[in-house]
Amino acid sequence: MQEKEIFLEILEPLVLFGVEDKNLRLIKKYFPKIQIVGRGTMLKALGEEKEIEEFELKIAPVVAHYEKYNKLTEGDVITILEEETAISKKVLEDKIILYGVNGRLIKAKTYNQRLLVEISKSKDMVFAIGPAGTGKTYTAVALAVRALKEKQVKKIILTRPAVEAGESLGFLPGDLKDKLDPYMQPIYDALFDMIPNAKLIDYMERRVIEIAPLAFMRGRTLDNAYVLLDEAQNATISQMKMFLTRMGKSAKFVINGDLTQIDLPKRTKSGLIYALDRLKHIDEVGIIRLTGKDVVRHRLVKKIIVAFDDKAHTSRPKEEEQ
Repeated sequence: MQEKEIFLEILEPLVLFGVEDKNLRLIKKYFPKIQIVGRGTMLKALGEEKEIEEFELKIAPVVAHYEKYNKLTEGDVITILEEETAISKKVLEDKIILYGVNGRLIKAKTYNQRLLVEISKSKDMVFAIGPAGTGKTYTAVALAVRALKEKQVKKIILTRPAVEAGESLGFLPGDLKDKLDPYMQPIYDALFDMIPNAKLIDYMERRVIEIAPLAFMRGRTLDNAYVLLDEAQNATISQMKMFLTRMGKSAKFVINGDLTQIDLPKRTKSGLIYALDRLKHIDEVGIIRLTGKDVVRHRLVKKIIVAFDDKAHTSRPKEEEQ
């Protein structure tokens, strides 16, 4: 049995549940195999993993409808859940991205992770924004490895800005690659899950898989490649423009970032924030926003994210104010 807690980021959850819980009782009828309880700003579901995943997938559009229109009738619930049934079946079937080392299943585990997988099929440039632990990097690396295995691309390029997060790169031993490697560890961890060690070393030696600082992208045309920019919130506006304009005709770009963890110097604007504002109206660009609902680490991480969320506090420490 699996338990799933879905936090509702809405002002009046009682409207979602309906008068005398009419909407909630209706929702329960669509999911007879699981136990569903509504408490305050949280929905709790208990059941088998497959049933819980389907519930999470279907309930998200119901919540989104309320957040958009500030109302939710029984008719709305029926219409949305009926429409989502056909969609969710296909998405659930496609949730496995690839088979990793020792047959390990590499799959999208949450609704927004699956949405990232789906949108990446039709968009050549996708921004994935969200806090730590939401699977942005892991999912993006999996998509890149799958594209390489299926010969959709000839190489994978993984990059990030060489910006310190409170530490100093200058005092670390070795060349720039050696200094940057510890900061790229999440990417290495993902690759070791997905590609056998000997094969991965071979790929890196032949530069089929390339891991490099963002500055190394300047002047290049990145074609026939799956390109991931991680920690993009720490790219300046000029760096972001430089990177995005490297895109070749047969390339896929995924740009990941956490807007709550910008390590740029004060008064230096984040290129990620700028890009999101300038590119949001371009149809060929996909933007996915992951939230605490997508955290796949220890369940305590989700509560930590909520506790640190600016919205949960009326003031911030003076040293963090700009």
